[in-house]
Amino acid sequence: MAETDITTTNKGFLGWVERTGNKLPDPVFIFFYLTLFLMAISVALSLLGVSAEHPTKLDASGNPVIIKSASLLSAENIQRLWVEMPKTFTHFHPLGYVLVVMLGAGVAERSGLFASAIKSALRNAPKALLTPMVALIAMLSNHAADAGYVVMIPLAAIIFAAAGRHPLAGIACGFAGVSGGFSANVAPGQLDALLYGITEAAYEASSIDAGWVANIAGNTYFIMALLFIYLPIIWWVTDKIIEPRLGKWVPDERQAEEYGNEDKPLTDGQRKGLRHAGLAVLAVCALWLFMAFGDALPFVDKPALRITGAAAEGMPWYQALSPFFKSLVAGFMILFLAAGWFYGRAAGSIKNHRDLVEMMTEAMKDLAYYLVLAFAAAHFVAMFNWSNLGLISAVHGANGIQSSGLPLPLALGLIVLFSALLNLFVGSASAKWALLAPVLVPLLMLLGISPDGATAAYRVGDGATNIITPLMVYFPLILVFARRWQKDFGLGSLTAVMIPYSVWMLISGVVLMMIWVFLGLDLGPGAPMAIELPNAG
Repeated sequence: MAETDITTTNKGFLGWVERTGNKLPDPVFIFFYLTLFLMAISVALSLLGVSAEHPTKLDASGNPVIIKSASLLSAENIQRLWVEMPKTFTHFHPLGYVLVVMLGAGVAERSGLFASAIKSALRNAPKALLTPMVALIAMLSNHAADAGYVVMIPLAAIIFAAAGRHPLAGIACGFAGVSGGFSANVAPGQLDALLYGITEAAYEASSIDAGWVANIAGNTYFIMALLFIYLPIIWWVTDKIIEPRLGKWVPDERQAEEYGNEDKPLTDGQRKGLRHAGLAVLAVCALWLFMAFGDALPFVDKPALRITGAAAEGMPWYQALSPFFKSLVAGFMILFLAAGWFYGRAAGSIKNHRDLVEMMTEAMKDLAYYLVLAFAAAHFVAMFNWSNLGLISAVHGANGIQSSGLPLPLALGLIVLFSALLNLFVGSASAKWALLAPVLVPLLMLLGISPDGATAAYRVGDGATNIITPLMVYFPLILVFARRWQKDFGLGSLTAVMIPYSVWMLISGVVLMMIWVFLGLDLGPGAPMAIELPNAG
C-alpha cells in the first residue's frame, strides 16, 4: 500500500521509547549485532565454566546432567552454523505459517473481499464496540494456533481503516489480543493441551504422589477470568492511550477509495461477490469438518477412530484431533483463496486465472523484507539455543524463587514476573514451560499449590511480555504489517505502542493470580488451586 501521512505524538516516556527505538539500526542489523554480542558472551561464560543442573535428566550414574554454557565459536557450533544454514532458515517456526496463509489472504484483500465484507459488517454495527469486538475475536483466534497472528492482526488494521479509524491502532489492538491475551479464552484449546502435556510430565518426573490427574480443562475458569479482565484493558488502552497518540489517520488516494467512505453503499457486483464468497466459505468449512468427522477421518490420528471413541481408545480427544488443529493454517489459506477468487469473479476484480496468480505474487512481494528479517532472526534464535544460556538462566532463576522464602501469594506473583522476564529472552511458550515446569511444579506442590496453579501462574507472565520483545518470532512480522500503512514505522514505534498494553496486562495478571491463590478458588472443573500432599501437617 502507498505511504500514509500519519503523525504521532512524541511526548512523555512513550515518546522517548519511540524516538530512541527508531534511532536504532534496521532490525535486520539489530539481530546481527545481537548475534555478535551473544557469541562474545557465550565464549566468556564458557571459559568461566557457567553451568546448571538439569532438573529432570540423569546421567548413567544417576546424577543430574550438567548443562554447560557452550561457546558459539567452538568448532562444533561454527560447523553447525554454516552446514545447517539453509535448515536454520527454512525451519524457522513462523516462516511456513506466514507464507502459506498470506498466499490466500493476499487474494482476499486485493480482490476487494476484505474491504467489502468489512464495510457491509460495519454499516449497522455500533462503532463504539468496534475495539472490544476486535480484541475479543483476536483472543478467541488463539484456538486457530499461530494463524491468529497471520490472519487477525492485518485484518484488524483493515477493519479500523474501513471504519475511518487509525489502522495502526487496529494492529495494536489485534496484536494485544492475539499475543498479549495468548492465554485468555472462553474454552481450553491447543495451548492448554500443549502446556498440560508438559505439566503432567513434570508432575510424574517429580516422584511426588499428590493424587493429581492432568485435565486439559484445569485452567478453564482462570483463562475465562483473564479474558474478562484483558478485554476492557485492551479496549481502554486502544481508545484512550494508543489512538490519541497516533493522531488522525489521513489515507492516501488508494486507501481512501478502498477503505474510506464506509457509508457508501456497495455496488451490485460487490454484493453479488459477497454472496459467492459466502458460499465458498461454507464449502471450505464443510470440507474441513467432513475430513474431521466423516467416514475417512483424515484429520484424526487413527484412521478408524471416532471422536466419541477417543477416550475409549486411550487417546484424549484433543490429541486425536491434533491433525485437524495443525491443518487450520492450510485451511485458512484455502478459505481465503477460494473466497477471494469467487468474490473477484463476481465483482469483476478478477478476470481470469492470471489475475489470481498476480495477486498471489504481489502478496509474496509484500513479504520480501520479512524474509530478510526472518533470516537474521532465525539464526539468532537458533544460536541462542545452541549456547544453552536460556536453559541455564531458567534453572538458576527458578532456584532463586525457591530460596526466596516469600509468602505464597507473593511467591506466585514473583513467578508470574519471572516468567514475564524470561519471555523477553526465550520466545517459545512451550520451550519455556518445558524448562521451568520440572522445577516449578514440584516446588509449588511442596508449598501447597497444585500443578494447575503452577501452569496458570506461568501462562500469565508468558503472555504479557510477548508484545514487547523483538525475540518473539512474530514480532518482526507485526512490524512488516505496520509498515504497509506507515513506511517509517520502526522498532521503537511498535515497542512504544505496545508497552501500555504489556504493563497493564502484567499488573492485572499478577493481581488476579495473587487474589486467586489467596481465596483458594478452583482454576477449572475439578482443579483446585490448593493441593494436600500425603503426610502433610
